[in-house]
Amino acid sequence: MQKILIIGATSAIAKATARCFAERGDQLYLLARDQERLSDLANDLRIRGANTVAYAKFDTAAIEQYPSLLDKAIAELDGLDVVLIAHGTLSDQTACERSIELTLQELNTNAISVIGLLTLLANYFEQRKQGCIAVISSVAGDRGRQSNYIYGTAKGAITIFMQGLRNRLAKSNIQVLTIKPGFVNTPMTAAFKKGALWAEPEAIATGIVTAISKQKDIVYLPFWWRYIMLIIRTIPEHIFKRLSL
Repeated sequence: MQKILIIGATSAIAKATARCFAERGDQLYLLARDQERLSDLANDLRIRGANTVAYAKFDTAAIEQYPSLLDKAIAELDGLDVVLIAHGTLSDQTACERSIELTLQELNTNAISVIGLLTLLANYFEQRKQGCIAVISSVAGDRGRQSNYIYGTAKGAITIFMQGLRNRLAKSNIQVLTIKPGFVNTPMTAAFKKGALWAEPEAIATGIVTAISKQKDIVYLPFWWRYIMLIIRTIPEHIFKRLSL
């Protein structure tokens, strides 16, 4: 049984992962924006076998509340073994291109808020000298594309931050796991046309739980995205800029 904090707990991938944790009897603390959805999820997780489930409302913009929110979660669970950060928004690239405010808002939600949380959590786990910090980044952060480079910039920043954090916390026996999903069928991507490369949240959740248990550093989910992104990263820039990606 582990003590697990999930931030952005009502997102589709986080919810599916929380169900995996619940079914093995873990203790859970949930943070998310919508109180009613949190309550429904907590009840669902209790029925599925979670040892305990507590929750609190979380506003990514309220950075001044981060320390007290994390302290409350740590106190409620009497310590943390695992933290999964899963909150984020899928940016409207075209709208961002026309608005400084919207671009900065998307970067704040998808990158700055995560980095703020990681700054606090890193110090907690470093003192404790055990545990796991897992963050959902994206394959979009591996290379900037015209269709989603605002979202990709945020995810790329998270990926680089996690690399440095992993390097720092390795000396303290802390697992720092960067999760890079590809296309996932969630409410956030409901408007997208689906194809063979799309995965369901439950498959991603299984991959996350396995990656944590195996002490992985980076995981592409599903696995084939590692090879797809390897190809995309190696396309020369003079060719890449001619592609409509």
